[in-house]
Amino acid sequence: MKKILIPILVALSLTACKLDETIYSSIYTEAFYKTASDAEKGLIAVYDPIADMCVGPAMTIVSDFSADQTYPRAVVGRNTLTLFSYDPNYTTQKSAGRINEAPQQIWTSCYDGIEKANWIIEKVPGAKMDATRQKQIIGEAYFMRAFYHWTLTKNFGDVPVKIKASATQAEAIVGKSTKAEVYKQIYSDLDQALAAGLPSYPAVDKGRPSKEVVNALYAKAALYNEDWATASKKAQEVIASGKYALLPNVLDVYRYDNEDPARLENMWAFESEGGFSPSRGHQLTSLCGPAGSAAPAYSKTSFGSMFAYQSFYDSFNPADKRRLLLDTTYVDKSNKTVAQRNITPITAQGVLIKKYQDPVSTIGNTPNIPILRLPDMYLIAAEAEARQNGVSATAYGFINPVRKRAGLPDLTPGLSKDAFIDAVIQERSWEFFAEGDRWYDLTRTGKYMTALTSAVNSVYPSRPVQAKNKYFPIPQDELNANLKLVQNADWK
Repeated sequence: MKKILIPILVALSLTACKLDETIYSSIYTEAFYKTASDAEKGLIAVYDPIADMCVGPAMTIVSDFSADQTYPRAVVGRNTLTLFSYDPNYTTQKSAGRINEAPQQIWTSCYDGIEKANWIIEKVPGAKMDATRQKQIIGEAYFMRAFYHWTLTKNFGDVPVKIKASATQAEAIVGKSTKAEVYKQIYSDLDQALAAGLPSYPAVDKGRPSKEVVNALYAKAALYNEDWATASKKAQEVIASGKYALLPNVLDVYRYDNEDPARLENMWAFESEGGFSPSRGHQLTSLCGPAGSAAPAYSKTSFGSMFAYQSFYDSFNPADKRRLLLDTTYVDKSNKTVAQRNITPITAQGVLIKKYQDPVSTIGNTPNIPILRLPDMYLIAAEAEARQNGVSATAYGFINPVRKRAGLPDLTPGLSKDAFIDAVIQERSWEFFAEGDRWYDLTRTGKYMTALTSAVNSVYPSRPVQAKNKYFPIPQDELNANLKLVQNADWK
């Protein structure tokens, strides 16, 4: 029991009275992180903000609805990302559409995760527990802190680096760091995670990072940081480890009934309906299916709220097996084929997305949402090699396995450096569509101002993207709460 003073208004009538009371919730942590059980529970809390971002699912559609592959049915302000009409002064709901689908959800969730990771890093070293597992838990916390900082900087640019737990409100108020400083901290945290002795796949729990996943995030962060040498080195280390492999059939990566075998390629994912965060689902299954639960192959319930642009569908080679993850028709409950013009009432060119089909679940939680897949490492290695050393046989050797698995011929030999890099970026578009990746490829390469010209239709005939849309504005709620923060320069 801990002595605390009761609230002052009550104390006025109960002079100097004290009350013995057990504290169940407090910013103070003296009574926690003492045992192995405490450490494990605290670590689960570090992962939980990923679920907060995926349930919405802000972690995917903030990117996807901004880019040139998919678009929303314009309900409840969901089109603010597609039309770039979000307001720099938005608060929780105002002009931001749905908060769980908005950039603010990313900001809030990431700093929530960072704070929880900081407590693990500071407190778990003092816990009485197995030394090996103790070291791994701290390593996972470093990995997650790196992931959250990386997610923030690719969305907002310069952001606060938070590496100390907040025992007081004053300690929670931190100003911005430059992108260079953010990446320096990301690298440092990933180095700490690698030193922690995390297990290699498959000796790793569902949803937890293996040693190879740490290197995979290192490679991708370095790619975004234009650190080609590090990106190439880390991506090649993952490939050379031999712990992961491309599935022979790309369609098997996304089957709702194939999640365990798919982990051979799907290195790290948001694990819905199980794993370390049970009963946390996502909306993608219901968003991507046609309206009215009319197609039993998609899900028990679907709303018809997320579609692919016709121009994106047309960009595929018809021989590309990945195009089978899109549909221009579907079979309804009465076993009738529904023509494309009737897929959705909002456009005659509706293209359905099949990466998140689940005809079994009654709550639409599966399949898992990929975060890092092995093809990413091949394409990172190809791009980084070309940028660092020019177009070599080595660079071709990394892109061609991804194309071969898709049913495509090897990339045309003899391409110029720029043409080869463009081909890698395009390959990424076909490989990772609807996985929350494309917008960041466009912004990091400066292609976002021109790539959207073809991503229009009768629903969105004009998409007035501006240079300032490279990064999202910092939510006004956050500026109000933290007076050390300043709005991104382009949004002032």
